[in-house]
Amino acid sequence: MNQSAAASLLLEAIDFTKDVVYTAFFLFLAFYIFTMSLNLGFFILVITEKNLHQPMYILFCNLTVSDIIAATEVFPRLLVDILRPPSERLISYYECVVQASLTHLVSSTCHTVLMIMAFDRYVAICNPLRYSAIMTSRMLVKLSVSAWGVPFLFVSVLIGLSVRLNRCRTFVSNPLCDNASLFKLSCESVEINNIYGLFYTVLLLVASVGCIVLTYGKIAVICLTSKNKSIKKKALKTCSTHLVVYLILLFSGFSVIALHRFPQYSYYRKILTILFFVVPGSLNTIIYGNCHSHFMVLVMTQHLCFVNKIWLYFMQSVFGIYNLALKVKYPFLAQ
Repeated sequence: MNQSAAASLLLEAIDFTKDVVYTAFFLFLAFYIFTMSLNLGFFILVITEKNLHQPMYILFCNLTVSDIIAATEVFPRLLVDILRPPSERLISYYECVVQASLTHLVSSTCHTVLMIMAFDRYVAICNPLRYSAIMTSRMLVKLSVSAWGVPFLFVSVLIGLSVRLNRCRTFVSNPLCDNASLFKLSCESVEINNIYGLFYTVLLLVASVGCIVLTYGKIAVICLTSKNKSIKKKALKTCSTHLVVYLILLFSGFSVIALHRFPQYSYYRKILTILFFVVPGSLNTIIYGNCHSHFMVLVMTQHLCFVNKIWLYFMQSVFGIYNLALKVKYPFLAQ
């Protein structure tokens, strides 16, 4: 490399005016705490409640873990950068590589997790008598390991192709590091990067969409040919939830990928890049929780006190940090 791997890079800033900087900080902080509280709450609830030790909820925990990782690797740094002047929004090259790796890993894992969840719904509706025999603990481990392992291998190659390049720039044209930001730092040919990146994106989307279409097509056939109303009701309740979560992920991802090809819309791309981690991460648990009455009953009857404490702590933390930020900006408030 032409430069030290530890050299600092300058992140592109989101152009917030001085009047809205602290409002943006407050909103992103609220989204971060809200997302973490929901996903951690869901994860802990599934672990502690034996009634929720079902394949559907256990597989969904993979998605909550992915959302927790995404929020943790994006929001803390974003919150700090919002309060910094644009010229001081620096990140080391190592940190940028780690952030890019995690960004692509969690975004890819969301697709693979929803694929294995589609398989679970297919078995539950199309082969209900064999469901317990197929969806064993061993099968759940295999599905979960595959959902994380396959994206890890592909993303390792993706990031490795960018790390091998010599760098001649230090400006990251994004508020967050991703693979495109990494190889844009180089003045060398990135044709291999583009080819592999396109191949991986197409492969992931074709496999993801194909799995959803195939499983839901067979589920639709079963529902249309069966006279059992309970099967139709079960399919509508569980599959509609899964489909809504998948469509939100698909739309968010497509929007970010598409706007990378249009530099004139860089401001909207930066906003959508952040919203990609905000919207799915905060909505997934809400959608799944509200659409499964069994889960909501447990929350309301056994964990209402816990939720109230979390909400109180959330409000105290938000206003405490917001007041601290104001005092940094206006020192006379601390007197």
